[in-house]
Amino acid sequence: MNEESRGRAEGGTLYVRFLLTPMYEAALPHLLALLGEFTPQVEALPPDAALVDLRGARRYFGRSPVDLAALIRVRALALYGVECAIGAGPGPMLARMAARGAAPGVTRAVPEGPDGIREFLADRPVAELPGIGRATARTLCEYGLDSLGKVGAAPLSTLQRLVGARAGRELREKARGIDRGTVVPNAAARSVAVERPFPRDELDPFRHRRALLSGAEELGARMRGEDQVCRTLTLTVRYADRTGHATITRTRTLSEPTAHSTALTAAAYRMYEALGLQRARVRALSLRAEGLAPAEHAAHQLTFDPADEKARRIEEVADRARAKFGPGAIVPGTLAA
Repeated sequence: MNEESRGRAEGGTLYVRFLLTPMYEAALPHLLALLGEFTPQVEALPPDAALVDLRGARRYFGRSPVDLAALIRVRALALYGVECAIGAGPGPMLARMAARGAAPGVTRAVPEGPDGIREFLADRPVAELPGIGRATARTLCEYGLDSLGKVGAAPLSTLQRLVGARAGRELREKARGIDRGTVVPNAAARSVAVERPFPRDELDPFRHRRALLSGAEELGARMRGEDQVCRTLTLTVRYADRTGHATITRTRTLSEPTAHSTALTAAAYRMYEALGLQRARVRALSLRAEGLAPAEHAAHQLTFDPADEKARRIEEVADRARAKFGPGAIVPGTLAA
């Protein structure tokens, strides 16, 4: 297989993985817009990746997918300082698999033609096939089907007895390189992120919590402004250790979809406290709201708690004031201090 960035891919799909640090997670919407300058067929895969269908772009630009990938990489570096690893293949599945082994700054392309695809897949472990769970991979390996080449050569009836009729048929097709996946453009972002870097390594837990409060307030305001709610919240802590930089990430599923800043702040505090950081020198904190959905489709469990209802009414008033006078018109007292 040709793993050089000058290799050629028969198909027209790229899997682009942006190597985002917590400091640059909020750049994903801008990077997706960059991809949209090449083709409207872009499927965002937050927090850091996207699928790109370049069939139309190939005809328009007169370049191969790998050549276009090189242009994407150069522009991402020049405009946003973000490196990326890219896989190129005939379809989404093969592009994803190619990207798995791509180093930063390299486009890894699936070889052209049926023979090249078979060679690419032959010795790969079954667990690398997208959509194959651990249990299915374990079952196949127990029967000696530990590579995609062996799975593709196995009788269909054998695979169907092991994993079921429909799953067995799909498994055999994928193992033979038949990629029926498509790139589904999604204009709406599935996540939104904010980061709070410190001017120097920060030891003070009070300042950590203050940064989390600020980030949760911004996330909530942004989602409410777009009539969206999130289902999960992810906290990323970047701190300094003896080897340089270290990162810890924690994700919490919220009790209900929300854009309520108080709920987001409480979830962020709980994740932070669960880390049990003792005298940690924190360099940056990042919050990412995921699983975004229209607010009108979300249900709110009534609590009959006067304090909660009062907080939501105050939040509505504050949002109107910020929309009229700017984002700093009303802030929590802790942040004002």
